[in-house]
Amino acid sequence: MNPGAEIRVMLADDHAVVRMGFRLLLEASADIKVVAEAESGEEAVRRVPEVKPDVLVLDLSMPGIGGLEALSRILARAPNMKVLVLTAHEDAMHARRVLKAGALGYLSKRSAAEALIQAIRQVRQGRTFLEPAIAHELALQQLTGDRNPVDMLSEKEFKVFLALARGQSVVDIADVMSLSPRTIGTHLYNIKQKLGASNSAELAIIAMRHKLMEP
Repeated sequence: MNPGAEIRVMLADDHAVVRMGFRLLLEASADIKVVAEAESGEEAVRRVPEVKPDVLVLDLSMPGIGGLEALSRILARAPNMKVLVLTAHEDAMHARRVLKAGALGYLSKRSAAEALIQAIRQVRQGRTFLEPAIAHELALQQLTGDRNPVDMLSEKEFKVFLALARGQSVVDIADVMSLSPRTIGTHLYNIKQKLGASNSAELAIIAMRHKLMEP
C-alpha cells in the first residue's frame, strides 16, 4: 500500500442505519472511502468480486447465509480479500472461528470510532487486528489450555449449532447452506453428542451461556 493511498471499503451489514453511521464515520477520515454496501451475506458474496474493495467490513448476524458462511464463500473465491469482522458478538469463540476462517480482524460494535479506523488501516496492510479485551481472553485460554466443548465442533457444525440455537429448522438450514436435510440431520446428531444436549432448546441455552447469541 502506498503512503497516503485511499482505502476502498465495502460495508456488509443488514441494518441500513448502521451502514449509514459507519459510512459517515469512515468518510470523515481522509484516507478511507466507502465504495459499496451489502445488506446480506448473499449480496456481499455476489458484490465483492465486482467491487474488489481493499477491505470488507463484515457483520456476522445477517439474515440468510449470515456472516460466517459469507466469509467462507468470499475467501474461497478471493483468498487475498482482507476482511474485518465488525460485530455485536464480543466473545473469543467467534473471534477464533473467524480468524481461523481467514479474516484478518475482529472488532465489536461497541468499540470507539478510532479503533475501527485503526483496524481498517491495519487490516489493509495485511496485519491482524484484535480488540484488546478479546485478544487478552484468547491469550489466557491458550496459556491455561481451557477447552470449551463448543470448540470441538467443526466449522459446519458450529454454523448449524448457531442456526439451531436461533430457532431455525433443519429444512431452512439445509436450504441456506446448500446441503441436504439429511446432512444437516447428521450434523445435528454430532452436535448433540459433543455438547451433551438432547434438543434445540438445550442448544440455545448452551449458546446463551457462552455468549454466542447476539444481544
